[in-house]
Amino acid sequence: MLEMKAKRVMILAPHTDDGEFGCGGTIAKFIEEGAEVFYTAFSVCEQAVPYGFQQDELERELRQATAVMEIPKNNVLIHRYEVRRFPLNRQEILQDILDTKQVVKPDLVFMPCLTDIHQDHQVVAMEGLRAYKGTTILSYEMPWNNISIQTSTFVTLEERHIEQKVAALACYKTQTFRHYANAEFIRSLAITRGAQIGVPLAEVFELVRLVL
Repeated sequence: MLEMKAKRVMILAPHTDDGEFGCGGTIAKFIEEGAEVFYTAFSVCEQAVPYGFQQDELERELRQATAVMEIPKNNVLIHRYEVRRFPLNRQEILQDILDTKQVVKPDLVFMPCLTDIHQDHQVVAMEGLRAYKGTTILSYEMPWNNISIQTSTFVTLEERHIEQKVAALACYKTQTFRHYANAEFIRSLAITRGAQIGVPLAEVFELVRLVL
């Protein structure tokens, strides 16, 4: 088993909550082990906030969720690209990623899969790949957007890591209508991925690039 001891980790999240859904348990584990984690959200989805909520509610929820994950507030960067319109802003998004890369200099990057069917996720994945040519990259799983995923990299987790992931996602009151935004689904997916490698709980990632 290869131990991945990342010191500086960047999470690229097209929208608020993508990072927690895709790698929340792994974030909890890495922070517990002493890694410094940075979180970049490219949209707070102001155009898609459910009726009855303030337009900036997802930003507040993101800040609550990342606090639950114990990501320092100064390590959370928020951009305001319009949801579902990322393809019109590819160059600007690439430049944002490059600018942050120069400051953070992460040794591990998490981002959506290159084959994710959501147009915003595709843009962040492709521009992330361009920006981080010399960095280890893992793509996180989002079953509702992934027709398939190469289950090439697993991170073993403990119950406390999943509990922290569930608690963070519970901050997103605006997203409770989604059928996958519940503790039962989150836990069952972790159990499924753990069973594939003979452990109780895990998250899976598609290896894009490994730099040793």
